[in-house]
Amino acid sequence: MKKQIFLFLLLVSSGYVSAQSLFTLDSCRNMAMRNNKQLQMAKERVVAAGYNKKAAVTNYLPSIDFTGVYLYNQKNISLLSEDQLLPVGSQDANGGFTLRPDQLLVGEDGKPVMVNGQYVPKDWAYIPKEAFEYDIRNTFVGAVSVTQPLFMGGKIRAYNQITQFAEKLAESQQNTAMKDLIFQVDETYWQVVSLVAKKKMAEKYVELLKNLNNDVQVMIQEGVATQSDGLSVAVKLNEAEVTLVKVDDGLSLSKMLLAQMCGLPIDLSYSLADENTGPQTIPSTGMVDMEQVYAHRSELHSLQFASKIYEKQQQIAASEMYPQIALTGSYLFSNPSSFKGFQNRFDGMFNVGVMVKVPLLHWGENIYKVKAAKAGTRIARLELAEAKEKIELQVNQAAFKVKEAARKMEMTEKNMAKAEENLRNAQLGFDEGVLTTTNVLEAQTAWLAAESERIDARIDMRLCEVYLSKALGTFENK
Repeated sequence: MKKQIFLFLLLVSSGYVSAQSLFTLDSCRNMAMRNNKQLQMAKERVVAAGYNKKAAVTNYLPSIDFTGVYLYNQKNISLLSEDQLLPVGSQDANGGFTLRPDQLLVGEDGKPVMVNGQYVPKDWAYIPKEAFEYDIRNTFVGAVSVTQPLFMGGKIRAYNQITQFAEKLAESQQNTAMKDLIFQVDETYWQVVSLVAKKKMAEKYVELLKNLNNDVQVMIQEGVATQSDGLSVAVKLNEAEVTLVKVDDGLSLSKMLLAQMCGLPIDLSYSLADENTGPQTIPSTGMVDMEQVYAHRSELHSLQFASKIYEKQQQIAASEMYPQIALTGSYLFSNPSSFKGFQNRFDGMFNVGVMVKVPLLHWGENIYKVKAAKAGTRIARLELAEAKEKIELQVNQAAFKVKEAARKMEMTEKNMAKAEENLRNAQLGFDEGVLTTTNVLEAQTAWLAAESERIDARIDMRLCEVYLSKALGTFENK
């Protein structure tokens, strides 16, 4: 019960209750734009492009990074393989090592002892192996570095311009998605209007046949009509009822589609404001300024921005052929440190420098990249020129279809007036006994065909206006 009350309040707040379920074309457009997932994704692409543009600006600024490493080593470093004995001597006048007479080992004969032609020192200094062993089992190394680009061959500026154009491209694509959505909503809207009119026509046709069937049955009972006449009318009535069911099914499906586009419950019962409208005013199809059309078509804007992006990509490819210069600085630290002897504590130092990268030999790779980028730019320009030609053709075709639809609508209105007059005369003649059921059935069939053609002509006129607006790119101005 609470769920039903909540659903009712939701429908009331949304304006979907039966008393308010009358939608205009503009309201359907607005609901569809709020609900459409593709349009929402296009908006998110614009947001993403904006963040990419902001990220590109940061390439002008210095980058600061921290790098840290911890190592556990299995063994320590030892400069000696075993304990050592060093002779104790003196320094001579030239700064060299020498042994004074009192520092020499004297034999029993009172003379210095010599081994292999070398005097043997009297005293030795003992150096244990552990004195030259360094603890590196736990090693920490770190660096804080700063890099400031000075000259990158124009790559940073070109990339920033690419992100700016990419944001505009995303906005243009969003506009295109919105126009495509409006076009689809308009088509479905007028399809529903057409089926509503055809349903009314089918219901009226069934009513005419039912009245005729009743009259024929009375005439059969009176003996002034045959069973064959009754069967002919009954067959026509059955066909009309089948047609009515088909039209009603098609209308239900079309309404479901429109409701889904607008974000409404697909089983919602609603009506459209244009269901009972008559012939519309014929839109003007005079001289068209193609430059204004080009300015309104978001597809061309997208291609123009794409062409500019290719041009900037060409500059990025060319930048690889120029030297790249950057200012660098860092603070390096480690534990153990060896700046003041080998110590198990953190210590470090600053350094600054300039990094220069000059391309010397890449076997033509960069030249090929530039040529490929130029080819991409030419392709984008050709696509833009081709799109303009197609748009001009679309405009001319849409204007021609509007004129044809206007002539068709005018002829069907006249034909419908004659068909209605013919039906009245046939019905009057049948009532007076002058005409047969065959004559009435023929008049009703002619009326059905004329009414169907008139409905199609009116909807074609609406759709042709939609096609013309799409070709002119004026959906957002309507």
